[in-house]
Amino acid sequence: MRFDPLLLAPAAAEATVLRLAKTLDDVTGEPRGEIEIPTHYDGPDLLETAERSKLSVEELIALHSGREYRAFFLGFLPGFAYCGVLDPRIVAPRLLRPRERVPAGSVAIADGQTSIYPFDSPGGWRLIGRTDVRVFDSARDPPPLIRPGDRVRFVAR
Repeated sequence: MRFDPLLLAPAAAEATVLRLAKTLDDVTGEPRGEIEIPTHYDGPDLLETAERSKLSVEELIALHSGREYRAFFLGFLPGFAYCGVLDPRIVAPRLLRPRERVPAGSVAIADGQTSIYPFDSPGGWRLIGRTDVRVFDSARDPPPLIRPGDRVRFVAR
């Protein structure tokens, strides 16, 4: 399947990706994992993101933790899983200026997706919480906890 942004609207492309992601288990022959991420919703961008979204902090937490996400792909850093899609009521553009250091385990959102920073690193996503779960461990087989196709759920602690 090819994606031509001049011929296919982003919403139609997203709908197609979500439809295909739901059939991933059948295509690969391997059931994908269901991973729960215990999350402390206390990130430095939580209040500002709630205000930007015209939500209370509690509503933002409920929306983020109230759905299952699909890991689309890994990138940026080993174990950084791009998971989507966020509830459209959550307004979370990337930061205008990335942070020089984001702590490992930070639960982040940006542009309709969510992820967990696997290492201390620079980053431009909005930080809404944190987890103690190690999403990348070179001694684990396989090293990334979350792999493409996995279903991910954030559980408020």
